[in-house]
Amino acid sequence: MDENNLNRIRDVGTISYRALLNAKALVKPGAKLLDIASAAEKFLLDSGYTCAFPLNLSVNSEAAHYSPAVADEKVFGDKDIVKVDFGAAKDGILGDCAVTVDLSGENGKLVEASEQALADAIATVKAGVKVSEIGKEIANAIESRGFKPIENLGGHGVGEHDLHSKIFIPNFDNGDDTELEEGEVIAIEPFATSGKKGLVTDSDVCEIYGFAGPVQVRNPDARKVLDEIMNKYSSEPFAVRWLSNVIPEKFKLYVAVKELWRSGALTPYPMLIGLGGGNVSQAEAELLVTRDGCEVLTK
Repeated sequence: MDENNLNRIRDVGTISYRALLNAKALVKPGAKLLDIASAAEKFLLDSGYTCAFPLNLSVNSEAAHYSPAVADEKVFGDKDIVKVDFGAAKDGILGDCAVTVDLSGENGKLVEASEQALADAIATVKAGVKVSEIGKEIANAIESRGFKPIENLGGHGVGEHDLHSKIFIPNFDNGDDTELEEGEVIAIEPFATSGKKGLVTDSDVCEIYGFAGPVQVRNPDARKVLDEIMNKYSSEPFAVRWLSNVIPEKFKLYVAVKELWRSGALTPYPMLIGLGGGNVSQAEAELLVTRDGCEVLTK
């Protein structure tokens, strides 16, 4: 990787982490999720970047992919455990990092489980290491604290305009012999749960979509929304609320988005929820794999 490209990747990683900490500081009991998302996303835009994806604010048994809806009135409760997942984008370079905020002060061990799993995984990373070995370290850190790793979520490669590229890094030893390569950019993403099952499933809530390709639709509102998506959000995932400037009426906007999804123009990223109840914690960092270790990019 040439030095110019590496510096661009480092730059996006640094601002991603700053944006994450900025969002984390806003998570408090009584705070409105929509206000936090709007402020966090504006921070990146005002800094000269765009969002690699909408701010994720997933609560309690929600593992990932909840971003506030149009006119969302939800507020955080004083017992919530909140996953804050965010990243910047610039010229196709993407950042990705996450942290868990325990508003109750009662889930410290669960938060520690995902954070220690991330630290142990980072200590394992270097060129030539098998992804299953990383998964083993993650699972050991989580299980030794009495929790379960979420097995159908994991880390991933990060490519240009591709947040989840090629390589998958499991949160347990899945026997995958794929080896990390020097110069590869990856995200390590441990999830721990206090629930009975270390699995998540799609919910029927979806506020985040990606552009899949142009289609012909009859609904004029859907055509307006599709034009906006193709002009502004064709590369990275977007939130439905980002389109409310095109169709201000909430009901009509969601009808248009649903028609585009059904027509194949959009890829949905539904909210993921833990099976078997319980709370979920998450920790995530983006790394550059080196010959003898790694460089943490989101710091």
